[in-house]
Amino acid sequence: MFNTLKKFFDFCNEEDRKKFYTAIVLGVVKAIFAAFRIPAIFVIAQGIIGETNLPIPEFLKGPMSMTNVWLALGIMALSIIGQCLISLKTTMLQCEGGYHSCCNKRIEIAEHLRYLPMGFFNKNSLGRITNVTTNTMEQLGDVATRVVMISTQGMLTTAIIAIMVFVFDYRIGIILVIGLAFFVLFNALMQHAAKSVAPKKYFADEQLVSQVIQYVQGIAEVKNYNLTDKTAKKLEKAIIDKRDGDTNIELTVVPFMTLETVTTKLTGVVMCLSSIKFYFDGTMPLVFCIVMMVASFMIYDSLDAMGSFSALFRNIDVAVSEAAKILALPPMDIDGSDMTPENLDIELKNIGFSYESKKIINDVSLKIPQGSTAAIVGPSGGGKSTLCNLMARFWDVQEGEVLLGGKNVKDYSFDSLMKNFSFVFQRVYLFKDTIANNIRFGNPEASMEMVMEAAKKAKCHDFIMQLPDGYETVIGEGGASLSGGEKQRISIARAIMKDSPIIILDEATANVDPENEAQLSEAIDALTKDKTIIMIAHRLKTVRNADCIFVIDDGKIVQQGTHEELITQEGIYKSFVAERKEATSWKIA
Repeated sequence: MFNTLKKFFDFCNEEDRKKFYTAIVLGVVKAIFAAFRIPAIFVIAQGIIGETNLPIPEFLKGPMSMTNVWLALGIMALSIIGQCLISLKTTMLQCEGGYHSCCNKRIEIAEHLRYLPMGFFNKNSLGRITNVTTNTMEQLGDVATRVVMISTQGMLTTAIIAIMVFVFDYRIGIILVIGLAFFVLFNALMQHAAKSVAPKKYFADEQLVSQVIQYVQGIAEVKNYNLTDKTAKKLEKAIIDKRDGDTNIELTVVPFMTLETVTTKLTGVVMCLSSIKFYFDGTMPLVFCIVMMVASFMIYDSLDAMGSFSALFRNIDVAVSEAAKILALPPMDIDGSDMTPENLDIELKNIGFSYESKKIINDVSLKIPQGSTAAIVGPSGGGKSTLCNLMARFWDVQEGEVLLGGKNVKDYSFDSLMKNFSFVFQRVYLFKDTIANNIRFGNPEASMEMVMEAAKKAKCHDFIMQLPDGYETVIGEGGASLSGGEKQRISIARAIMKDSPIIILDEATANVDPENEAQLSEAIDALTKDKTIIMIAHRLKTVRNADCIFVIDDGKIVQQGTHEELITQEGIYKSFVAERKEATSWKIA
């Protein structure tokens, strides 16, 4: 438990950690105020019994008087007011520390993800990232902070009451310590038992999030290909696994929680019976006997709350570990210099790149001069997109080097490097926001006039004005409320707004219908005017006018040259052209 507490505090940033530490220190004071109930009870009990042989102030000896009443009321008032005021402060510190820590870690994870190689997102499900940034952070921001504070408060209150018990009678104090030892033993056994099931529960949470996302995002394909039963079964299994995971961890910890409860209750019973025995033996004054019996109830009241919440410590441990795993992933080296390239020549020198054990790019060298248009063609899976990703440093090459303006791309800071590139992908992602803000994504400070000018160049102004709220229309997540061609043109407007000198087009017109293609081509022309263009395309007319065409197959450049040069050579490009001509000349008889 203490290791988990340390792990949690180390995970929080310094400012939030100080808030928790302050709350714990105040918790000591609160525990002292809570323990004031014991002397208050003693004052009343002493007044009722009227003991005269106790080593106490003279004004407390003898029968009940208003002095006893007012003193007891004063101590109780001090106890209650002190606890209330400190509870208010500790609760505020707890909430601020928890929610601020959760917020800061979400931002830190988001910033960290920004600089991870794209390979991380290929081999890690969206479910894992979503689960960590939502469920995991929620557990740490809300549940974890409550568990930490209630558990530490229970320990502190118990410790202070135990000290007071020793002041009254060391024999009852020893009984209390023995009971606490058994409580700690059962708690440690519970933590150990939960160690094996908590990760399974967390994995079930992650899988459920992943399956829900996949089900919702792929619902159109599921219905189209009549895969409803198959996909629903996967989701149903994830839901059942989640249920079983939650049930399993409860069944694992409940027996130990029962033992803890029985231990605290039995400890109280033994304290009561021992106090009565000591009284009848004549070794304990009656007033002490009464106070010890009352203290026995106060002890297990504090321990019960601590025991119930401490069952969640293992979940906190797993949650911290999972979030820390993402933050521990080595980012790309982003500590380069903020600089502007002298020119925009792109050069690849003997680069190699592997994804896990598979070689994707193998000893590729090429040069794309500033202001030229380069086309990259080849069979699917040959490495075209990977090659472009390496140019823009979405991944780092493992062999050779990528140069921009004669300098290794690793010498640039990541932000200064990305200023030189704009991308238009085959699959466009638009955010759930206004159309204006989606376009403004390329330049957050852009005015509405600039947004509209970019939209006009991208040939999307007309259809935007037909929407209910024009540029202020909020589109669905991923741009679900727009057609494919409309989304593409908005992504081009976004790229126009960014106005980077190098444009990478990754099969931007591959899935566009003929009605949208003409406008999309005009939009691309507006985007690429006076730019360095790198295009991945399967359509002949989009590559034939390129200054240089690179044919890549199995991670290697197997041909390069202009359309006129390559069309005369036997090889992939000639076959590519023949297939496209045959496809475009095909007609229904």
